[in-house]
Amino acid sequence: MVKFIAKATVFLFAIQLLTAQVSTDFERRLADLEKKMQQLDPSYKPLDAAANLESRFARLEALVSELLTKKAPILAAAIEPRVVSVPVPTPLEPTGETRLPVAGYMDFHVNKDRGEPFRPDFHRFVLLFGHSFSQRIKFWSELEIEHSLVEGGEAKGEVALEQAYLDFLIKPYFNIRAGMMLTPVGITNERHEPPSFNGVERPFVETLIIPTTWRELGFGLTGDLGRGFRYRAYMTSALDAARFDAETGIAGGRTSGFDSSFRNPAKVARLEFAGVRRLTVGTSIYSGHAGFNLRGLNPRVTISEVDARYSWKRFDVRGLFANTWLKGAGELNHSLQQSTGASPNIASQMRGYYLEPGVHVLPARIRQDLILFGRYEKYNTQQQMPQGFVPLLQFDRTAWVTGVTYKPNADVAIKFDYVFNRNASQVVKPVDGINFGIGWWF
Repeated sequence: MVKFIAKATVFLFAIQLLTAQVSTDFERRLADLEKKMQQLDPSYKPLDAAANLESRFARLEALVSELLTKKAPILAAAIEPRVVSVPVPTPLEPTGETRLPVAGYMDFHVNKDRGEPFRPDFHRFVLLFGHSFSQRIKFWSELEIEHSLVEGGEAKGEVALEQAYLDFLIKPYFNIRAGMMLTPVGITNERHEPPSFNGVERPFVETLIIPTTWRELGFGLTGDLGRGFRYRAYMTSALDAARFDAETGIAGGRTSGFDSSFRNPAKVARLEFAGVRRLTVGTSIYSGHAGFNLRGLNPRVTISEVDARYSWKRFDVRGLFANTWLKGAGELNHSLQQSTGASPNIASQMRGYYLEPGVHVLPARIRQDLILFGRYEKYNTQQQMPQGFVPLLQFDRTAWVTGVTYKPNADVAIKFDYVFNRNASQVVKPVDGINFGIGWWF
């Protein structure tokens, strides 16, 4: 009996020593993490070392979450470059701390249509600035210079404010956003940084059927509903139907926050599901009147789209289908013809879709990435015409885009592609093109 008690005592003492050792080791590692966080964010002040370990860990976890939300969408995409998603910020207790995160992206293109010379262009130089007034009030902005040079009175380039909004963080499922915002329709409009998509240029469907870098003034709600569901719902300034045309559809009607109208605000909403690993499915709906620059006419634009992105082992696939309706297209054509002398032949319905598979050919152990991809696009800005108007077949278009994306780093993309352009016309034929580009973000 005495021997048994002695052995039990030794056993219990050994367990205590082991537990103390594990606790000490955990505390040491936690202290190291706190030091690294302080180097990353000098304003971070860890709790006293005497504080409860669980409280210190919770504090550190909250700050990591906050840093992730501040650089969204760019930081979010860098963390998961193959399935890019915009996280919904999680509100924390206000502390009054102030920070100024800076990010940006740039891309350089060389384009060549068949029979034409090579055209180099530093297409975009974009800087993003953010500011935290508190942990519940945050600002984000995006300022872009296109084509490297802006010259008065000349079509040399453009300086554009792409985003400038405030987030008021209330609950994970209910937050308020206001300012200049990207319209949440499709995949590329909100995620248009060069390393986030294949191909030198953005997809044709998400340039013409859904306008690209489409931003408007407005306000709305964002939130994470849990179980992988998140949403954005805004009221925004309207499109300008006086600038619609046959070739580009509604894309020319973007006001981009200048001389815009809130007389009949548009409504737009997007719902995404990302509750299955490496799968994101989204759908968007937009509806708004666009006649604020027309007399006695106020046509309505409606856009509906669905999209999906999925990765499996070394394979990726993404696809999108979008349809645009323009109510009052016939009256719009007659009105613009009276003012300009020529009918713009604008359609009452426009449609497009694409499918893009890709494969990562380098072994997973290599930190670099090489993606071979192909994209088939079908888009028609004259899918259906109003009564009395005939579609022009050159605007019923298809494109095969095939190429390669090389990423020496997750934030740097070197791209090459060849575009086979086709249309339904026997008279006006498009030409194929070669594109080379380098894009990066930070």
